[in-house]
Amino acid sequence: MSNTPKPGLQPLTDSAYAWLAPDGSWGWSNAGLIVDGEQSLLVDTLFDLELTDRMLRTMRKAEPRSATIDTLVNTHANGDHCHGNELVAGARIIASSASAAEMNELPPEAMAAIMEAAATMGKVGEYFLHCFGQFRFSGITHTPPNSTFDGRLDLLVGDKPVHLIEVGPAHTRGDVLVHSPADRTVFTGDILFIEGTPIMWQGPVANWIKACRLIEAMDVDHIVPGHGPITDKQGVVKVRQYLEYVRDQARARFDAGMGAFEAARDIELREYSSWSDPERIAVNVDSLYREFSDNAAVTDIFELFTRMAQMAGFTENGAPEKRP
Repeated sequence: MSNTPKPGLQPLTDSAYAWLAPDGSWGWSNAGLIVDGEQSLLVDTLFDLELTDRMLRTMRKAEPRSATIDTLVNTHANGDHCHGNELVAGARIIASSASAAEMNELPPEAMAAIMEAAATMGKVGEYFLHCFGQFRFSGITHTPPNSTFDGRLDLLVGDKPVHLIEVGPAHTRGDVLVHSPADRTVFTGDILFIEGTPIMWQGPVANWIKACRLIEAMDVDHIVPGHGPITDKQGVVKVRQYLEYVRDQARARFDAGMGAFEAARDIELREYSSWSDPERIAVNVDSLYREFSDNAAVTDIFELFTRMAQMAGFTENGAPEKRP
């Protein structure tokens, strides 16, 4: 069921919708809307205010009875899922406790400063612009959650039950699934990247694999990933198999004494090489090595982006290499 996504608002049922980005790559995230009567729950906002405003206006046209968002759930702390929060600041904004804390570490003001400095940062700056240059971070007011939970939280949207299930740390520290049984739908946040390479900022990988198996076991018809097209159970299996494959390949190289970046460059991605942003393996292997060595020290984010820039073919002057 993974086909090229039709961007915009897609009805899943008569009371649940997916908002699909035109591209599943860096920053182009999906969101969702669950409604019942005059009550509504929004799953995630987008990377900047213009994108979020366009999404909200489209949702209001589709569901005029639910013109005001009552509840917003941020599935995790990455800015492409929460930077637009200020546009629904009157809502109850919910995230896991771990996500709420993590959101404060890279607020939109910090992202704006990085992008302003990118032109002076050489290769890694050019890669930042390649990844994030289409978004506008200036003028965004950091709007964190005003309600947090740990483990699980059961809500009602009108008379419709909605379950928030914390499955992190995995992709980030506090990833959350949003499950609407009445709509036979689950919004997964970045536990699922479909037709794109997952990126494991946090781990452990076992938690992420367990989260995939939880989705595989759910009685759902509609699986909305954080990035990429709406998928089915087979799409979930493919993400899990990628994680298992990279884990096993990285472990063999760790045991052989190979460094993390050397290992990332050495692993043959096989069928996964066609997924977008394959250079994210540099981050995935680094996180796995941290796990294998039981080392809590996190590699500097600029170092990780430098490694990805190299693997993506950016040269010292920042331009992508021309491939023969």
